[in-house]
Amino acid sequence: MENYKVLIKPSVFKDIDKIPKKNRKKIIDKIRGLSSDPWPQGSIKLSGEEKYRVRQGNYRILYHINDGELIVSVVKIRHRKDIYKH
Repeated sequence: MENYKVLIKPSVFKDIDKIPKKNRKKIIDKIRGLSSDPWPQGSIKLSGEEKYRVRQGNYRILYHINDGELIVSVVKIRHRKDIYKH
C-alpha cells in the first residue's frame, strides 16, 4: 500500500496550540499515522459529509481522504464536546 501525503489546514495548527501539551504528542502521532493508514481502527465516516473522524482521547481529528491523489487533508481538531458545533 502506498503512503498518503498528509496536508494540514493552517487553522489546525491553531487548534493544536490550544490543546494541553500532555495530549499533543499522541494527537500528532495519530495524524502521522494517517499517511500509512487513512482508515485506522475506530475511524468513522461522518454522515452527510465527505469527512472522516478518528478519536484520540477526548479529542477528535476530522479529515478528508482523496484516494485519487493519495492525500489526507486534516481540517479540524477539537475536544469532543466542541468538534461538531458550527
